[in-house]
Amino acid sequence: MKFISWNVNGLRACMKPKTDDDGKVISKGFEAYFKDLDADFFCLQETKMQAGQLDLQFPGYTSYWNYADKKGYSGTAIFARQEPLSVAYGMGIDEHDHEGRVITLEYADFYLVCVYTPNSQDGLRRLDYRMKWEDDFRNFLLALNDKKPVIVCGDMNVAHEEIDIKNPKTNRHNAGFTDEEREKMTVLLNSGFTDTFRLLHPEEVKYSWWSYRFRAREKNAGWRIDYFLTSNSLQPRITAAEIHNEVFGSDHCPVELQLK
Repeated sequence: MKFISWNVNGLRACMKPKTDDDGKVISKGFEAYFKDLDADFFCLQETKMQAGQLDLQFPGYTSYWNYADKKGYSGTAIFARQEPLSVAYGMGIDEHDHEGRVITLEYADFYLVCVYTPNSQDGLRRLDYRMKWEDDFRNFLLALNDKKPVIVCGDMNVAHEEIDIKNPKTNRHNAGFTDEEREKMTVLLNSGFTDTFRLLHPEEVKYSWWSYRFRAREKNAGWRIDYFLTSNSLQPRITAAEIHNEVFGSDHCPVELQLK
């Protein structure tokens, strides 16, 4: 089974092919990448859409969407080849469930959770909320894990270790690389989850997000903040975990997990 996760930073914008000033193709557009990557499950974050704004369907897939109350903000989606046993939107906690950040599909032998973790924002003005989210989301995952193994993917808005960010020293107290956020990821992993990319690529330096400023992607001054985590019990089934930094169209690139 092949899983893809991608923060598209506005799906309608990501749909359009892009060329540079010389006419060279920079991005083939979302539909072309969707077909190229040929996943069984394709999870999206930051769709920035409301219901009815885009009629996007692919033969053989059923889509599931969670929209934020606020227009043009957040949002998640999953395209799945296999019909789930059940679908849930959000965590069942009103404080967290108005921004379209979580979708859970249940299958016979696992749960698939697509998440777009809140950003702590400039000046860390949302860090306190982020800490509450982290605790509640971890408890949500652990409750699922008590029933069957969990695969959780998405933009988790934290570079966990120094290897996961180009400039760790200068970014230490910035949103996404605070000690508090990194510690929450450590606690989550220690509670029974595996960072699949780091499991298979313990020393590899590869990023999944680059600022639009300062030609960061051209310089590969990036952060690894997009993940596939699995319950530890799924480790024997993990066959591949990749970061597709050859794919453009967003400030993030897709990440991949394969299970046997």
